[in-house]
Amino acid sequence: MKVLSRLYHFHFQDEWRERLFLASVGFLVAFGIVRGVTHMIRAGVGPFHNIGSGTLHIHHLVWGILLLLVVGYAWLIAPGSGWFANLAAVAYGVGAALTLDEFALWVNLQDVYWERQGRESIDAVVIFASLLSIGVWGYPFLRAVGRHILNRRHG
Repeated sequence: MKVLSRLYHFHFQDEWRERLFLASVGFLVAFGIVRGVTHMIRAGVGPFHNIGSGTLHIHHLVWGILLLLVVGYAWLIAPGSGWFANLAAVAYGVGAALTLDEFALWVNLQDVYWERQGRESIDAVVIFASLLSIGVWGYPFLRAVGRHILNRRHG
C-alpha cells in the first residue's frame, strides 16, 4: 500500500489531473453500479426497488442532477484544493453518471430506458467517459502501477 500511495502522489502532483482522474473513477464506478442495480430491480432480484411517490417513479437522473447542483454550488462557495476538491471531483463523476445513464429520457421525453432508444444513454456515457478518459489523465499512474505489479511478480 505504501508503494501505491507513493506512486499516486508522484503521478498526481497536478491537482487538475488528480481531479479529472477521480471524476473519471467516480463516473465509471457509479455507472457500473447504477446499471447493475437497475438490472436487478427489473429482474426483481435483491433488496433494490424503484423510488417513487405514489404512482410517480423518480428516475435516478433526478438524484444525479441534484448531486451536480450541490457539487457546483459547493465549489462556488468553497473552491480550493485538498480533500474537498477530491470529494467534489468524485461526487461530480457520480452525479454525471446518474444523469447521463438516463440521457435517452432527456432526448425522448419519455421512459425508454429498456427500449431501443435507450441505447442513446449508453452512447452519451461512452462519449462522456472518453472525455474524462482515465486512460489519458491517469495513464502515468496506471502505467507505474502496472510496472510495479509486473516487477513484483518477476523480481
